[in-house]
Amino acid sequence: MKNLKEQIIKLKKEKKAVILAHYYQEAAIQDVADYVGDSLGLSQEAMNVDADIIVFAGVHFMAETAKILNPDKKVILPDLKAGCSLAESCPPDLFKEFIDNHPDHIVITYVNCSAEIKALSDIVCTSSNAIKIVESIPKDVPIIFAPDKNLGKYIISKTGHDMLLWDGSCVVHEAFSLDKLIEVHKLHPNATIIAHPESETPILETASYIGSTAGMIDYVKTNSNDQFIVATEVGILHKMQQLVPDKTLIPAPAKEDNTCACSECGYMKMNTLQKLYDCLLNESPEINVSEEIRIKALIPIERMLELSK
Repeated sequence: MKNLKEQIIKLKKEKKAVILAHYYQEAAIQDVADYVGDSLGLSQEAMNVDADIIVFAGVHFMAETAKILNPDKKVILPDLKAGCSLAESCPPDLFKEFIDNHPDHIVITYVNCSAEIKALSDIVCTSSNAIKIVESIPKDVPIIFAPDKNLGKYIISKTGHDMLLWDGSCVVHEAFSLDKLIEVHKLHPNATIIAHPESETPILETASYIGSTAGMIDYVKTNSNDQFIVATEVGILHKMQQLVPDKTLIPAPAKEDNTCACSECGYMKMNTLQKLYDCLLNESPEINVSEEIRIKALIPIERMLELSK
């Protein structure tokens, strides 16, 4: 593996490429990335990269967002099948019909959606800035929020803004078991529970902190406690543990027993170090977005980035 990492780093320099990786990628991929971040951070970084090629080690909608922001750069994804259950829960034709049935609503979509959905939106948000963006809309303006109903419910509870929610969710963040979480906390009574807002309400109600992946990392770094139960995709623990080597991090347990008794995103884990090398070597598979969709999708993304400054 060491040799493969060295080959990737060498190839990256030769091709003037940059590797952007999400926190949920496997540890080996995070270790060779130029930047590791959450959806907001990755979107912002994609705008500023000085490279001919962007290798996006994440899932399809993230690579699409990078292409929307960088039409003149080649954007490649290690595995084209690396999708997203949340994005797939919102088909463009059905969502357009939903919007047409509520023509007076502002449409805010979570970044975890396809380029086609973004193109139908007024503004995009991430879990880092969702509350800020919703609060930028006057209370008397009705809002459609899609595709994540759990994040939507959380935003409603925090802002008091009534929103019409699309019935979508993330299988990874709905996989946590409340009963098992309570049992784990009994074993570690001094541990602080932190959770991602895509999780279901009962999980969020147990958490002392709710935030994006980047927010959770910052919280663990700055909080005085030395034990945390972390309710999000288990890949976050790699970077988090590097930043707080002396603290104990415990993955929140999943409803179903699996290899790590935690919640993993099968899509995120489709990318491997070998696939990363192959896609960089072959500059394929490449992500393309039609210019018509790209221009329409760029508008709500730029609104989000402007509000996030």
